[in-house]
Amino acid sequence: MSRTLASVRLVLAGLCACALAACGSGGTSSSSGATSESSSSSVSPSSDSGSQASTITIENFSFTTPDSVSPGASITVDNKDGTAHTVTSDDGGAFDDPADTGTSTFTAPTKPGSYPFHCSIHPNMHGTLVVR
Repeated sequence: MSRTLASVRLVLAGLCACALAACGSGGTSSSSGATSESSSSSVSPSSDSGSQASTITIENFSFTTPDSVSPGASITVDNKDGTAHTVTSDDGGAFDDPADTGTSTFTAPTKPGSYPFHCSIHPNMHGTLVVR
């Protein structure tokens, strides 16, 4: 019975997150859903300095990611929502940051490639970390 209740809560949380995202401002760039596809979300789009720390921002139940990061770079997660999230690689092994409110950090994978990720608390939140 507790699994059913947990499943219902998870579905309701997802629906609430979708409703919040739909009510948010349309000008933000996001990697969380099917509505915003090709927008520049890099903090500094023309300076691709590999030694510079990169930031994934969480706001309005969506992720904003840099265009790309260097292998092994320090990644700062800036959670601007008033609730906890996670930044969890889809394969589960590349990275898993708890992303409570405020900031946290993790290390990017050392192998170049695209790393899809999600929030394990809010299953509608998705993004991709590109390592080059």
